[in-house]
Amino acid sequence: MRLTPQQIDRFDTEGYLFFPGLFTPEEVAELNAAVPALYARREAYNVREKGSEAVRTNFAAHLYSEPFARLARHPRMVEPVEALFGEKLYMHQFKINGKMAFEGDVWQWHQDYGTWKNDDLMPTERAMNVAIFLDDVNEYNGPLMFIPGSHRKGVIDARHDLTTTSYPLWTVDNALITQLVERAGGKAGGIVSPKGPAGSMILFHSCLVHASTSNLSPWNRVSVYLSLCAVSNHIRRFKRPEYIAHRDFTPIDCLTDDCLLARAPVDLPWAGGMPASALETSLTELGGNTA
Repeated sequence: MRLTPQQIDRFDTEGYLFFPGLFTPEEVAELNAAVPALYARREAYNVREKGSEAVRTNFAAHLYSEPFARLARHPRMVEPVEALFGEKLYMHQFKINGKMAFEGDVWQWHQDYGTWKNDDLMPTERAMNVAIFLDDVNEYNGPLMFIPGSHRKGVIDARHDLTTTSYPLWTVDNALITQLVERAGGKAGGIVSPKGPAGSMILFHSCLVHASTSNLSPWNRVSVYLSLCAVSNHIRRFKRPEYIAHRDFTPIDCLTDDCLLARAPVDLPWAGGMPASALETSLTELGGNTA
């Protein structure tokens, strides 16, 4: 999928692009059918909400689930980012976020690159998220909120929040959020929230400040996130387990556009179980330095 010059300009200005209904209902059904079995697993890669059995995030499904292994190499998700960076990509992180009905908790205001920089020693912000809705997203079931243009602020100092939710996050303080929202237009567009049918896709800059509220509605809001990083920008430290921050920097080779329904053959290196090495961590920077 190729971006138009107008789309590239809009991405540079606003920090994100939204593609409503980019994947068909049949393609979404192929992915959704695999989610319950993934969420049912009692594995480290399923992070659950505080005080709940509801899954907050499932990590690394592309390594043990055929439908998501295909999605991880889908040209509609990978090629636009390749074009923006002008080089091949590797999968830094793959997650299925489950903001479940009545139980899905907040994601605090943050930049994704804040975590990738502080935890993984990713050199620069040459990485970004591409998300696909597996459920319809409306104003009630905890949609993503963006501050348009906030990526132009660059890398923001962040605080490591270890207590608000079950997942630690490098977050942005409220005073700066207020300033960024006012600069982006205040009540007239300072916060935007893309909503649309299942199969819609969002591409957003790793420095774009974003968040989401809790889901108090009776509707799930499950989304898949591919965190794609330029190969030359690979992480330099393995502080986090491999199922969260991947250590295989092999460039992604895309499948054909019909790969989901054609069920193209894919490798599943963790099909027999997650290796013990995926839980190992280190504070040593690649190259020998200690961080």
